[in-house]
Amino acid sequence: MATKNKTISAKREKISNHEPHKINPGTPLNLGIIDSIRVNRSAVERRAATLGTRRSVKKQWQAAWLLRAISCIDLTTLAGNDTPGNVLRLCAKARQPLRGDLLENLGVSNLNLQVAAVCVYHNLIETAVSGLAASGIPVAAVSTGFPAGQISLEHKIQQIQTSMEAGASEIDIVISRGHVLTGNWEALYEEVCEYRKACGAVHMKTILATGELATLANVAKASQVCMMAGADFIKTSTGKESVNATLPVSLVMVRAIRDYCEQTGYKVGFKPAGGIRKAKQALQWLILIKEELGNEWLNSKLFRFGASGLLSDIERQIEHQVTGRYSAFYRHPMA
Repeated sequence: MATKNKTISAKREKISNHEPHKINPGTPLNLGIIDSIRVNRSAVERRAATLGTRRSVKKQWQAAWLLRAISCIDLTTLAGNDTPGNVLRLCAKARQPLRGDLLENLGVSNLNLQVAAVCVYHNLIETAVSGLAASGIPVAAVSTGFPAGQISLEHKIQQIQTSMEAGASEIDIVISRGHVLTGNWEALYEEVCEYRKACGAVHMKTILATGELATLANVAKASQVCMMAGADFIKTSTGKESVNATLPVSLVMVRAIRDYCEQTGYKVGFKPAGGIRKAKQALQWLILIKEELGNEWLNSKLFRFGASGLLSDIERQIEHQVTGRYSAFYRHPMA
């Protein structure tokens, strides 16, 4: 256990301390870059298939990676039956995502481990802000007609403004998928620019809803346009589509991020969301980020999971690391 604790504790500073991420100012729309984008679907799928097989993370190293995953979770509840009570319960879990005895056994009880943010609908922002008071955990709000985005631009902008007034310090916006499907990149760029202007200095995550964009080439082009328009993060899904975060789609998006960084020098974050419920999946996405973008992106300023049930499975896996036994899911508090 001493060796294990030393290995995990060595990552403490990297998990709990990182430099603030600069707002992406965007660039002029470059249709030459957009038109030149091509995606080899077979090559993307082959590469994505290796992510779960090329690396094996076990024992104390797996526990350390899972602690990092917890620190990158946007703990989310976006259900029709959300109430102030279950949002406050989620906030309590965000403050202390792992039981104290597990942290003590891992030798990281002084880690101050917390999730990256709590994500809710607009009407529950004030509840979440109250539940997270003095914790330093930001509240993220879904906006701009989430999840379909089928309302007027005027109402979308108004939603952003009212969410910020209610206390949200991060805004997750959705794009109009019709602009992507018709190849109207100018309209998509102008739309996201309007969102960027409305958000001001507030952190803006742009949801592409990739399951509704038809092709990987559309995903790559939409990613580039949104980054040019000033997105601080690009996010795979609302969690409401029939297909949400997948590794091939994520690979295309992180390579778009890498290209944008090479072109402009600005680092844009990445957030897979929807369907990521198992610790094993979290490890695959962390490996993707490490191999494609590097260690600079392995923190909550540049990488997030949009999830809730994921935290329960991570806690269960860490308990197995400590005790050697798997516990039932009902033994773990709401995540």
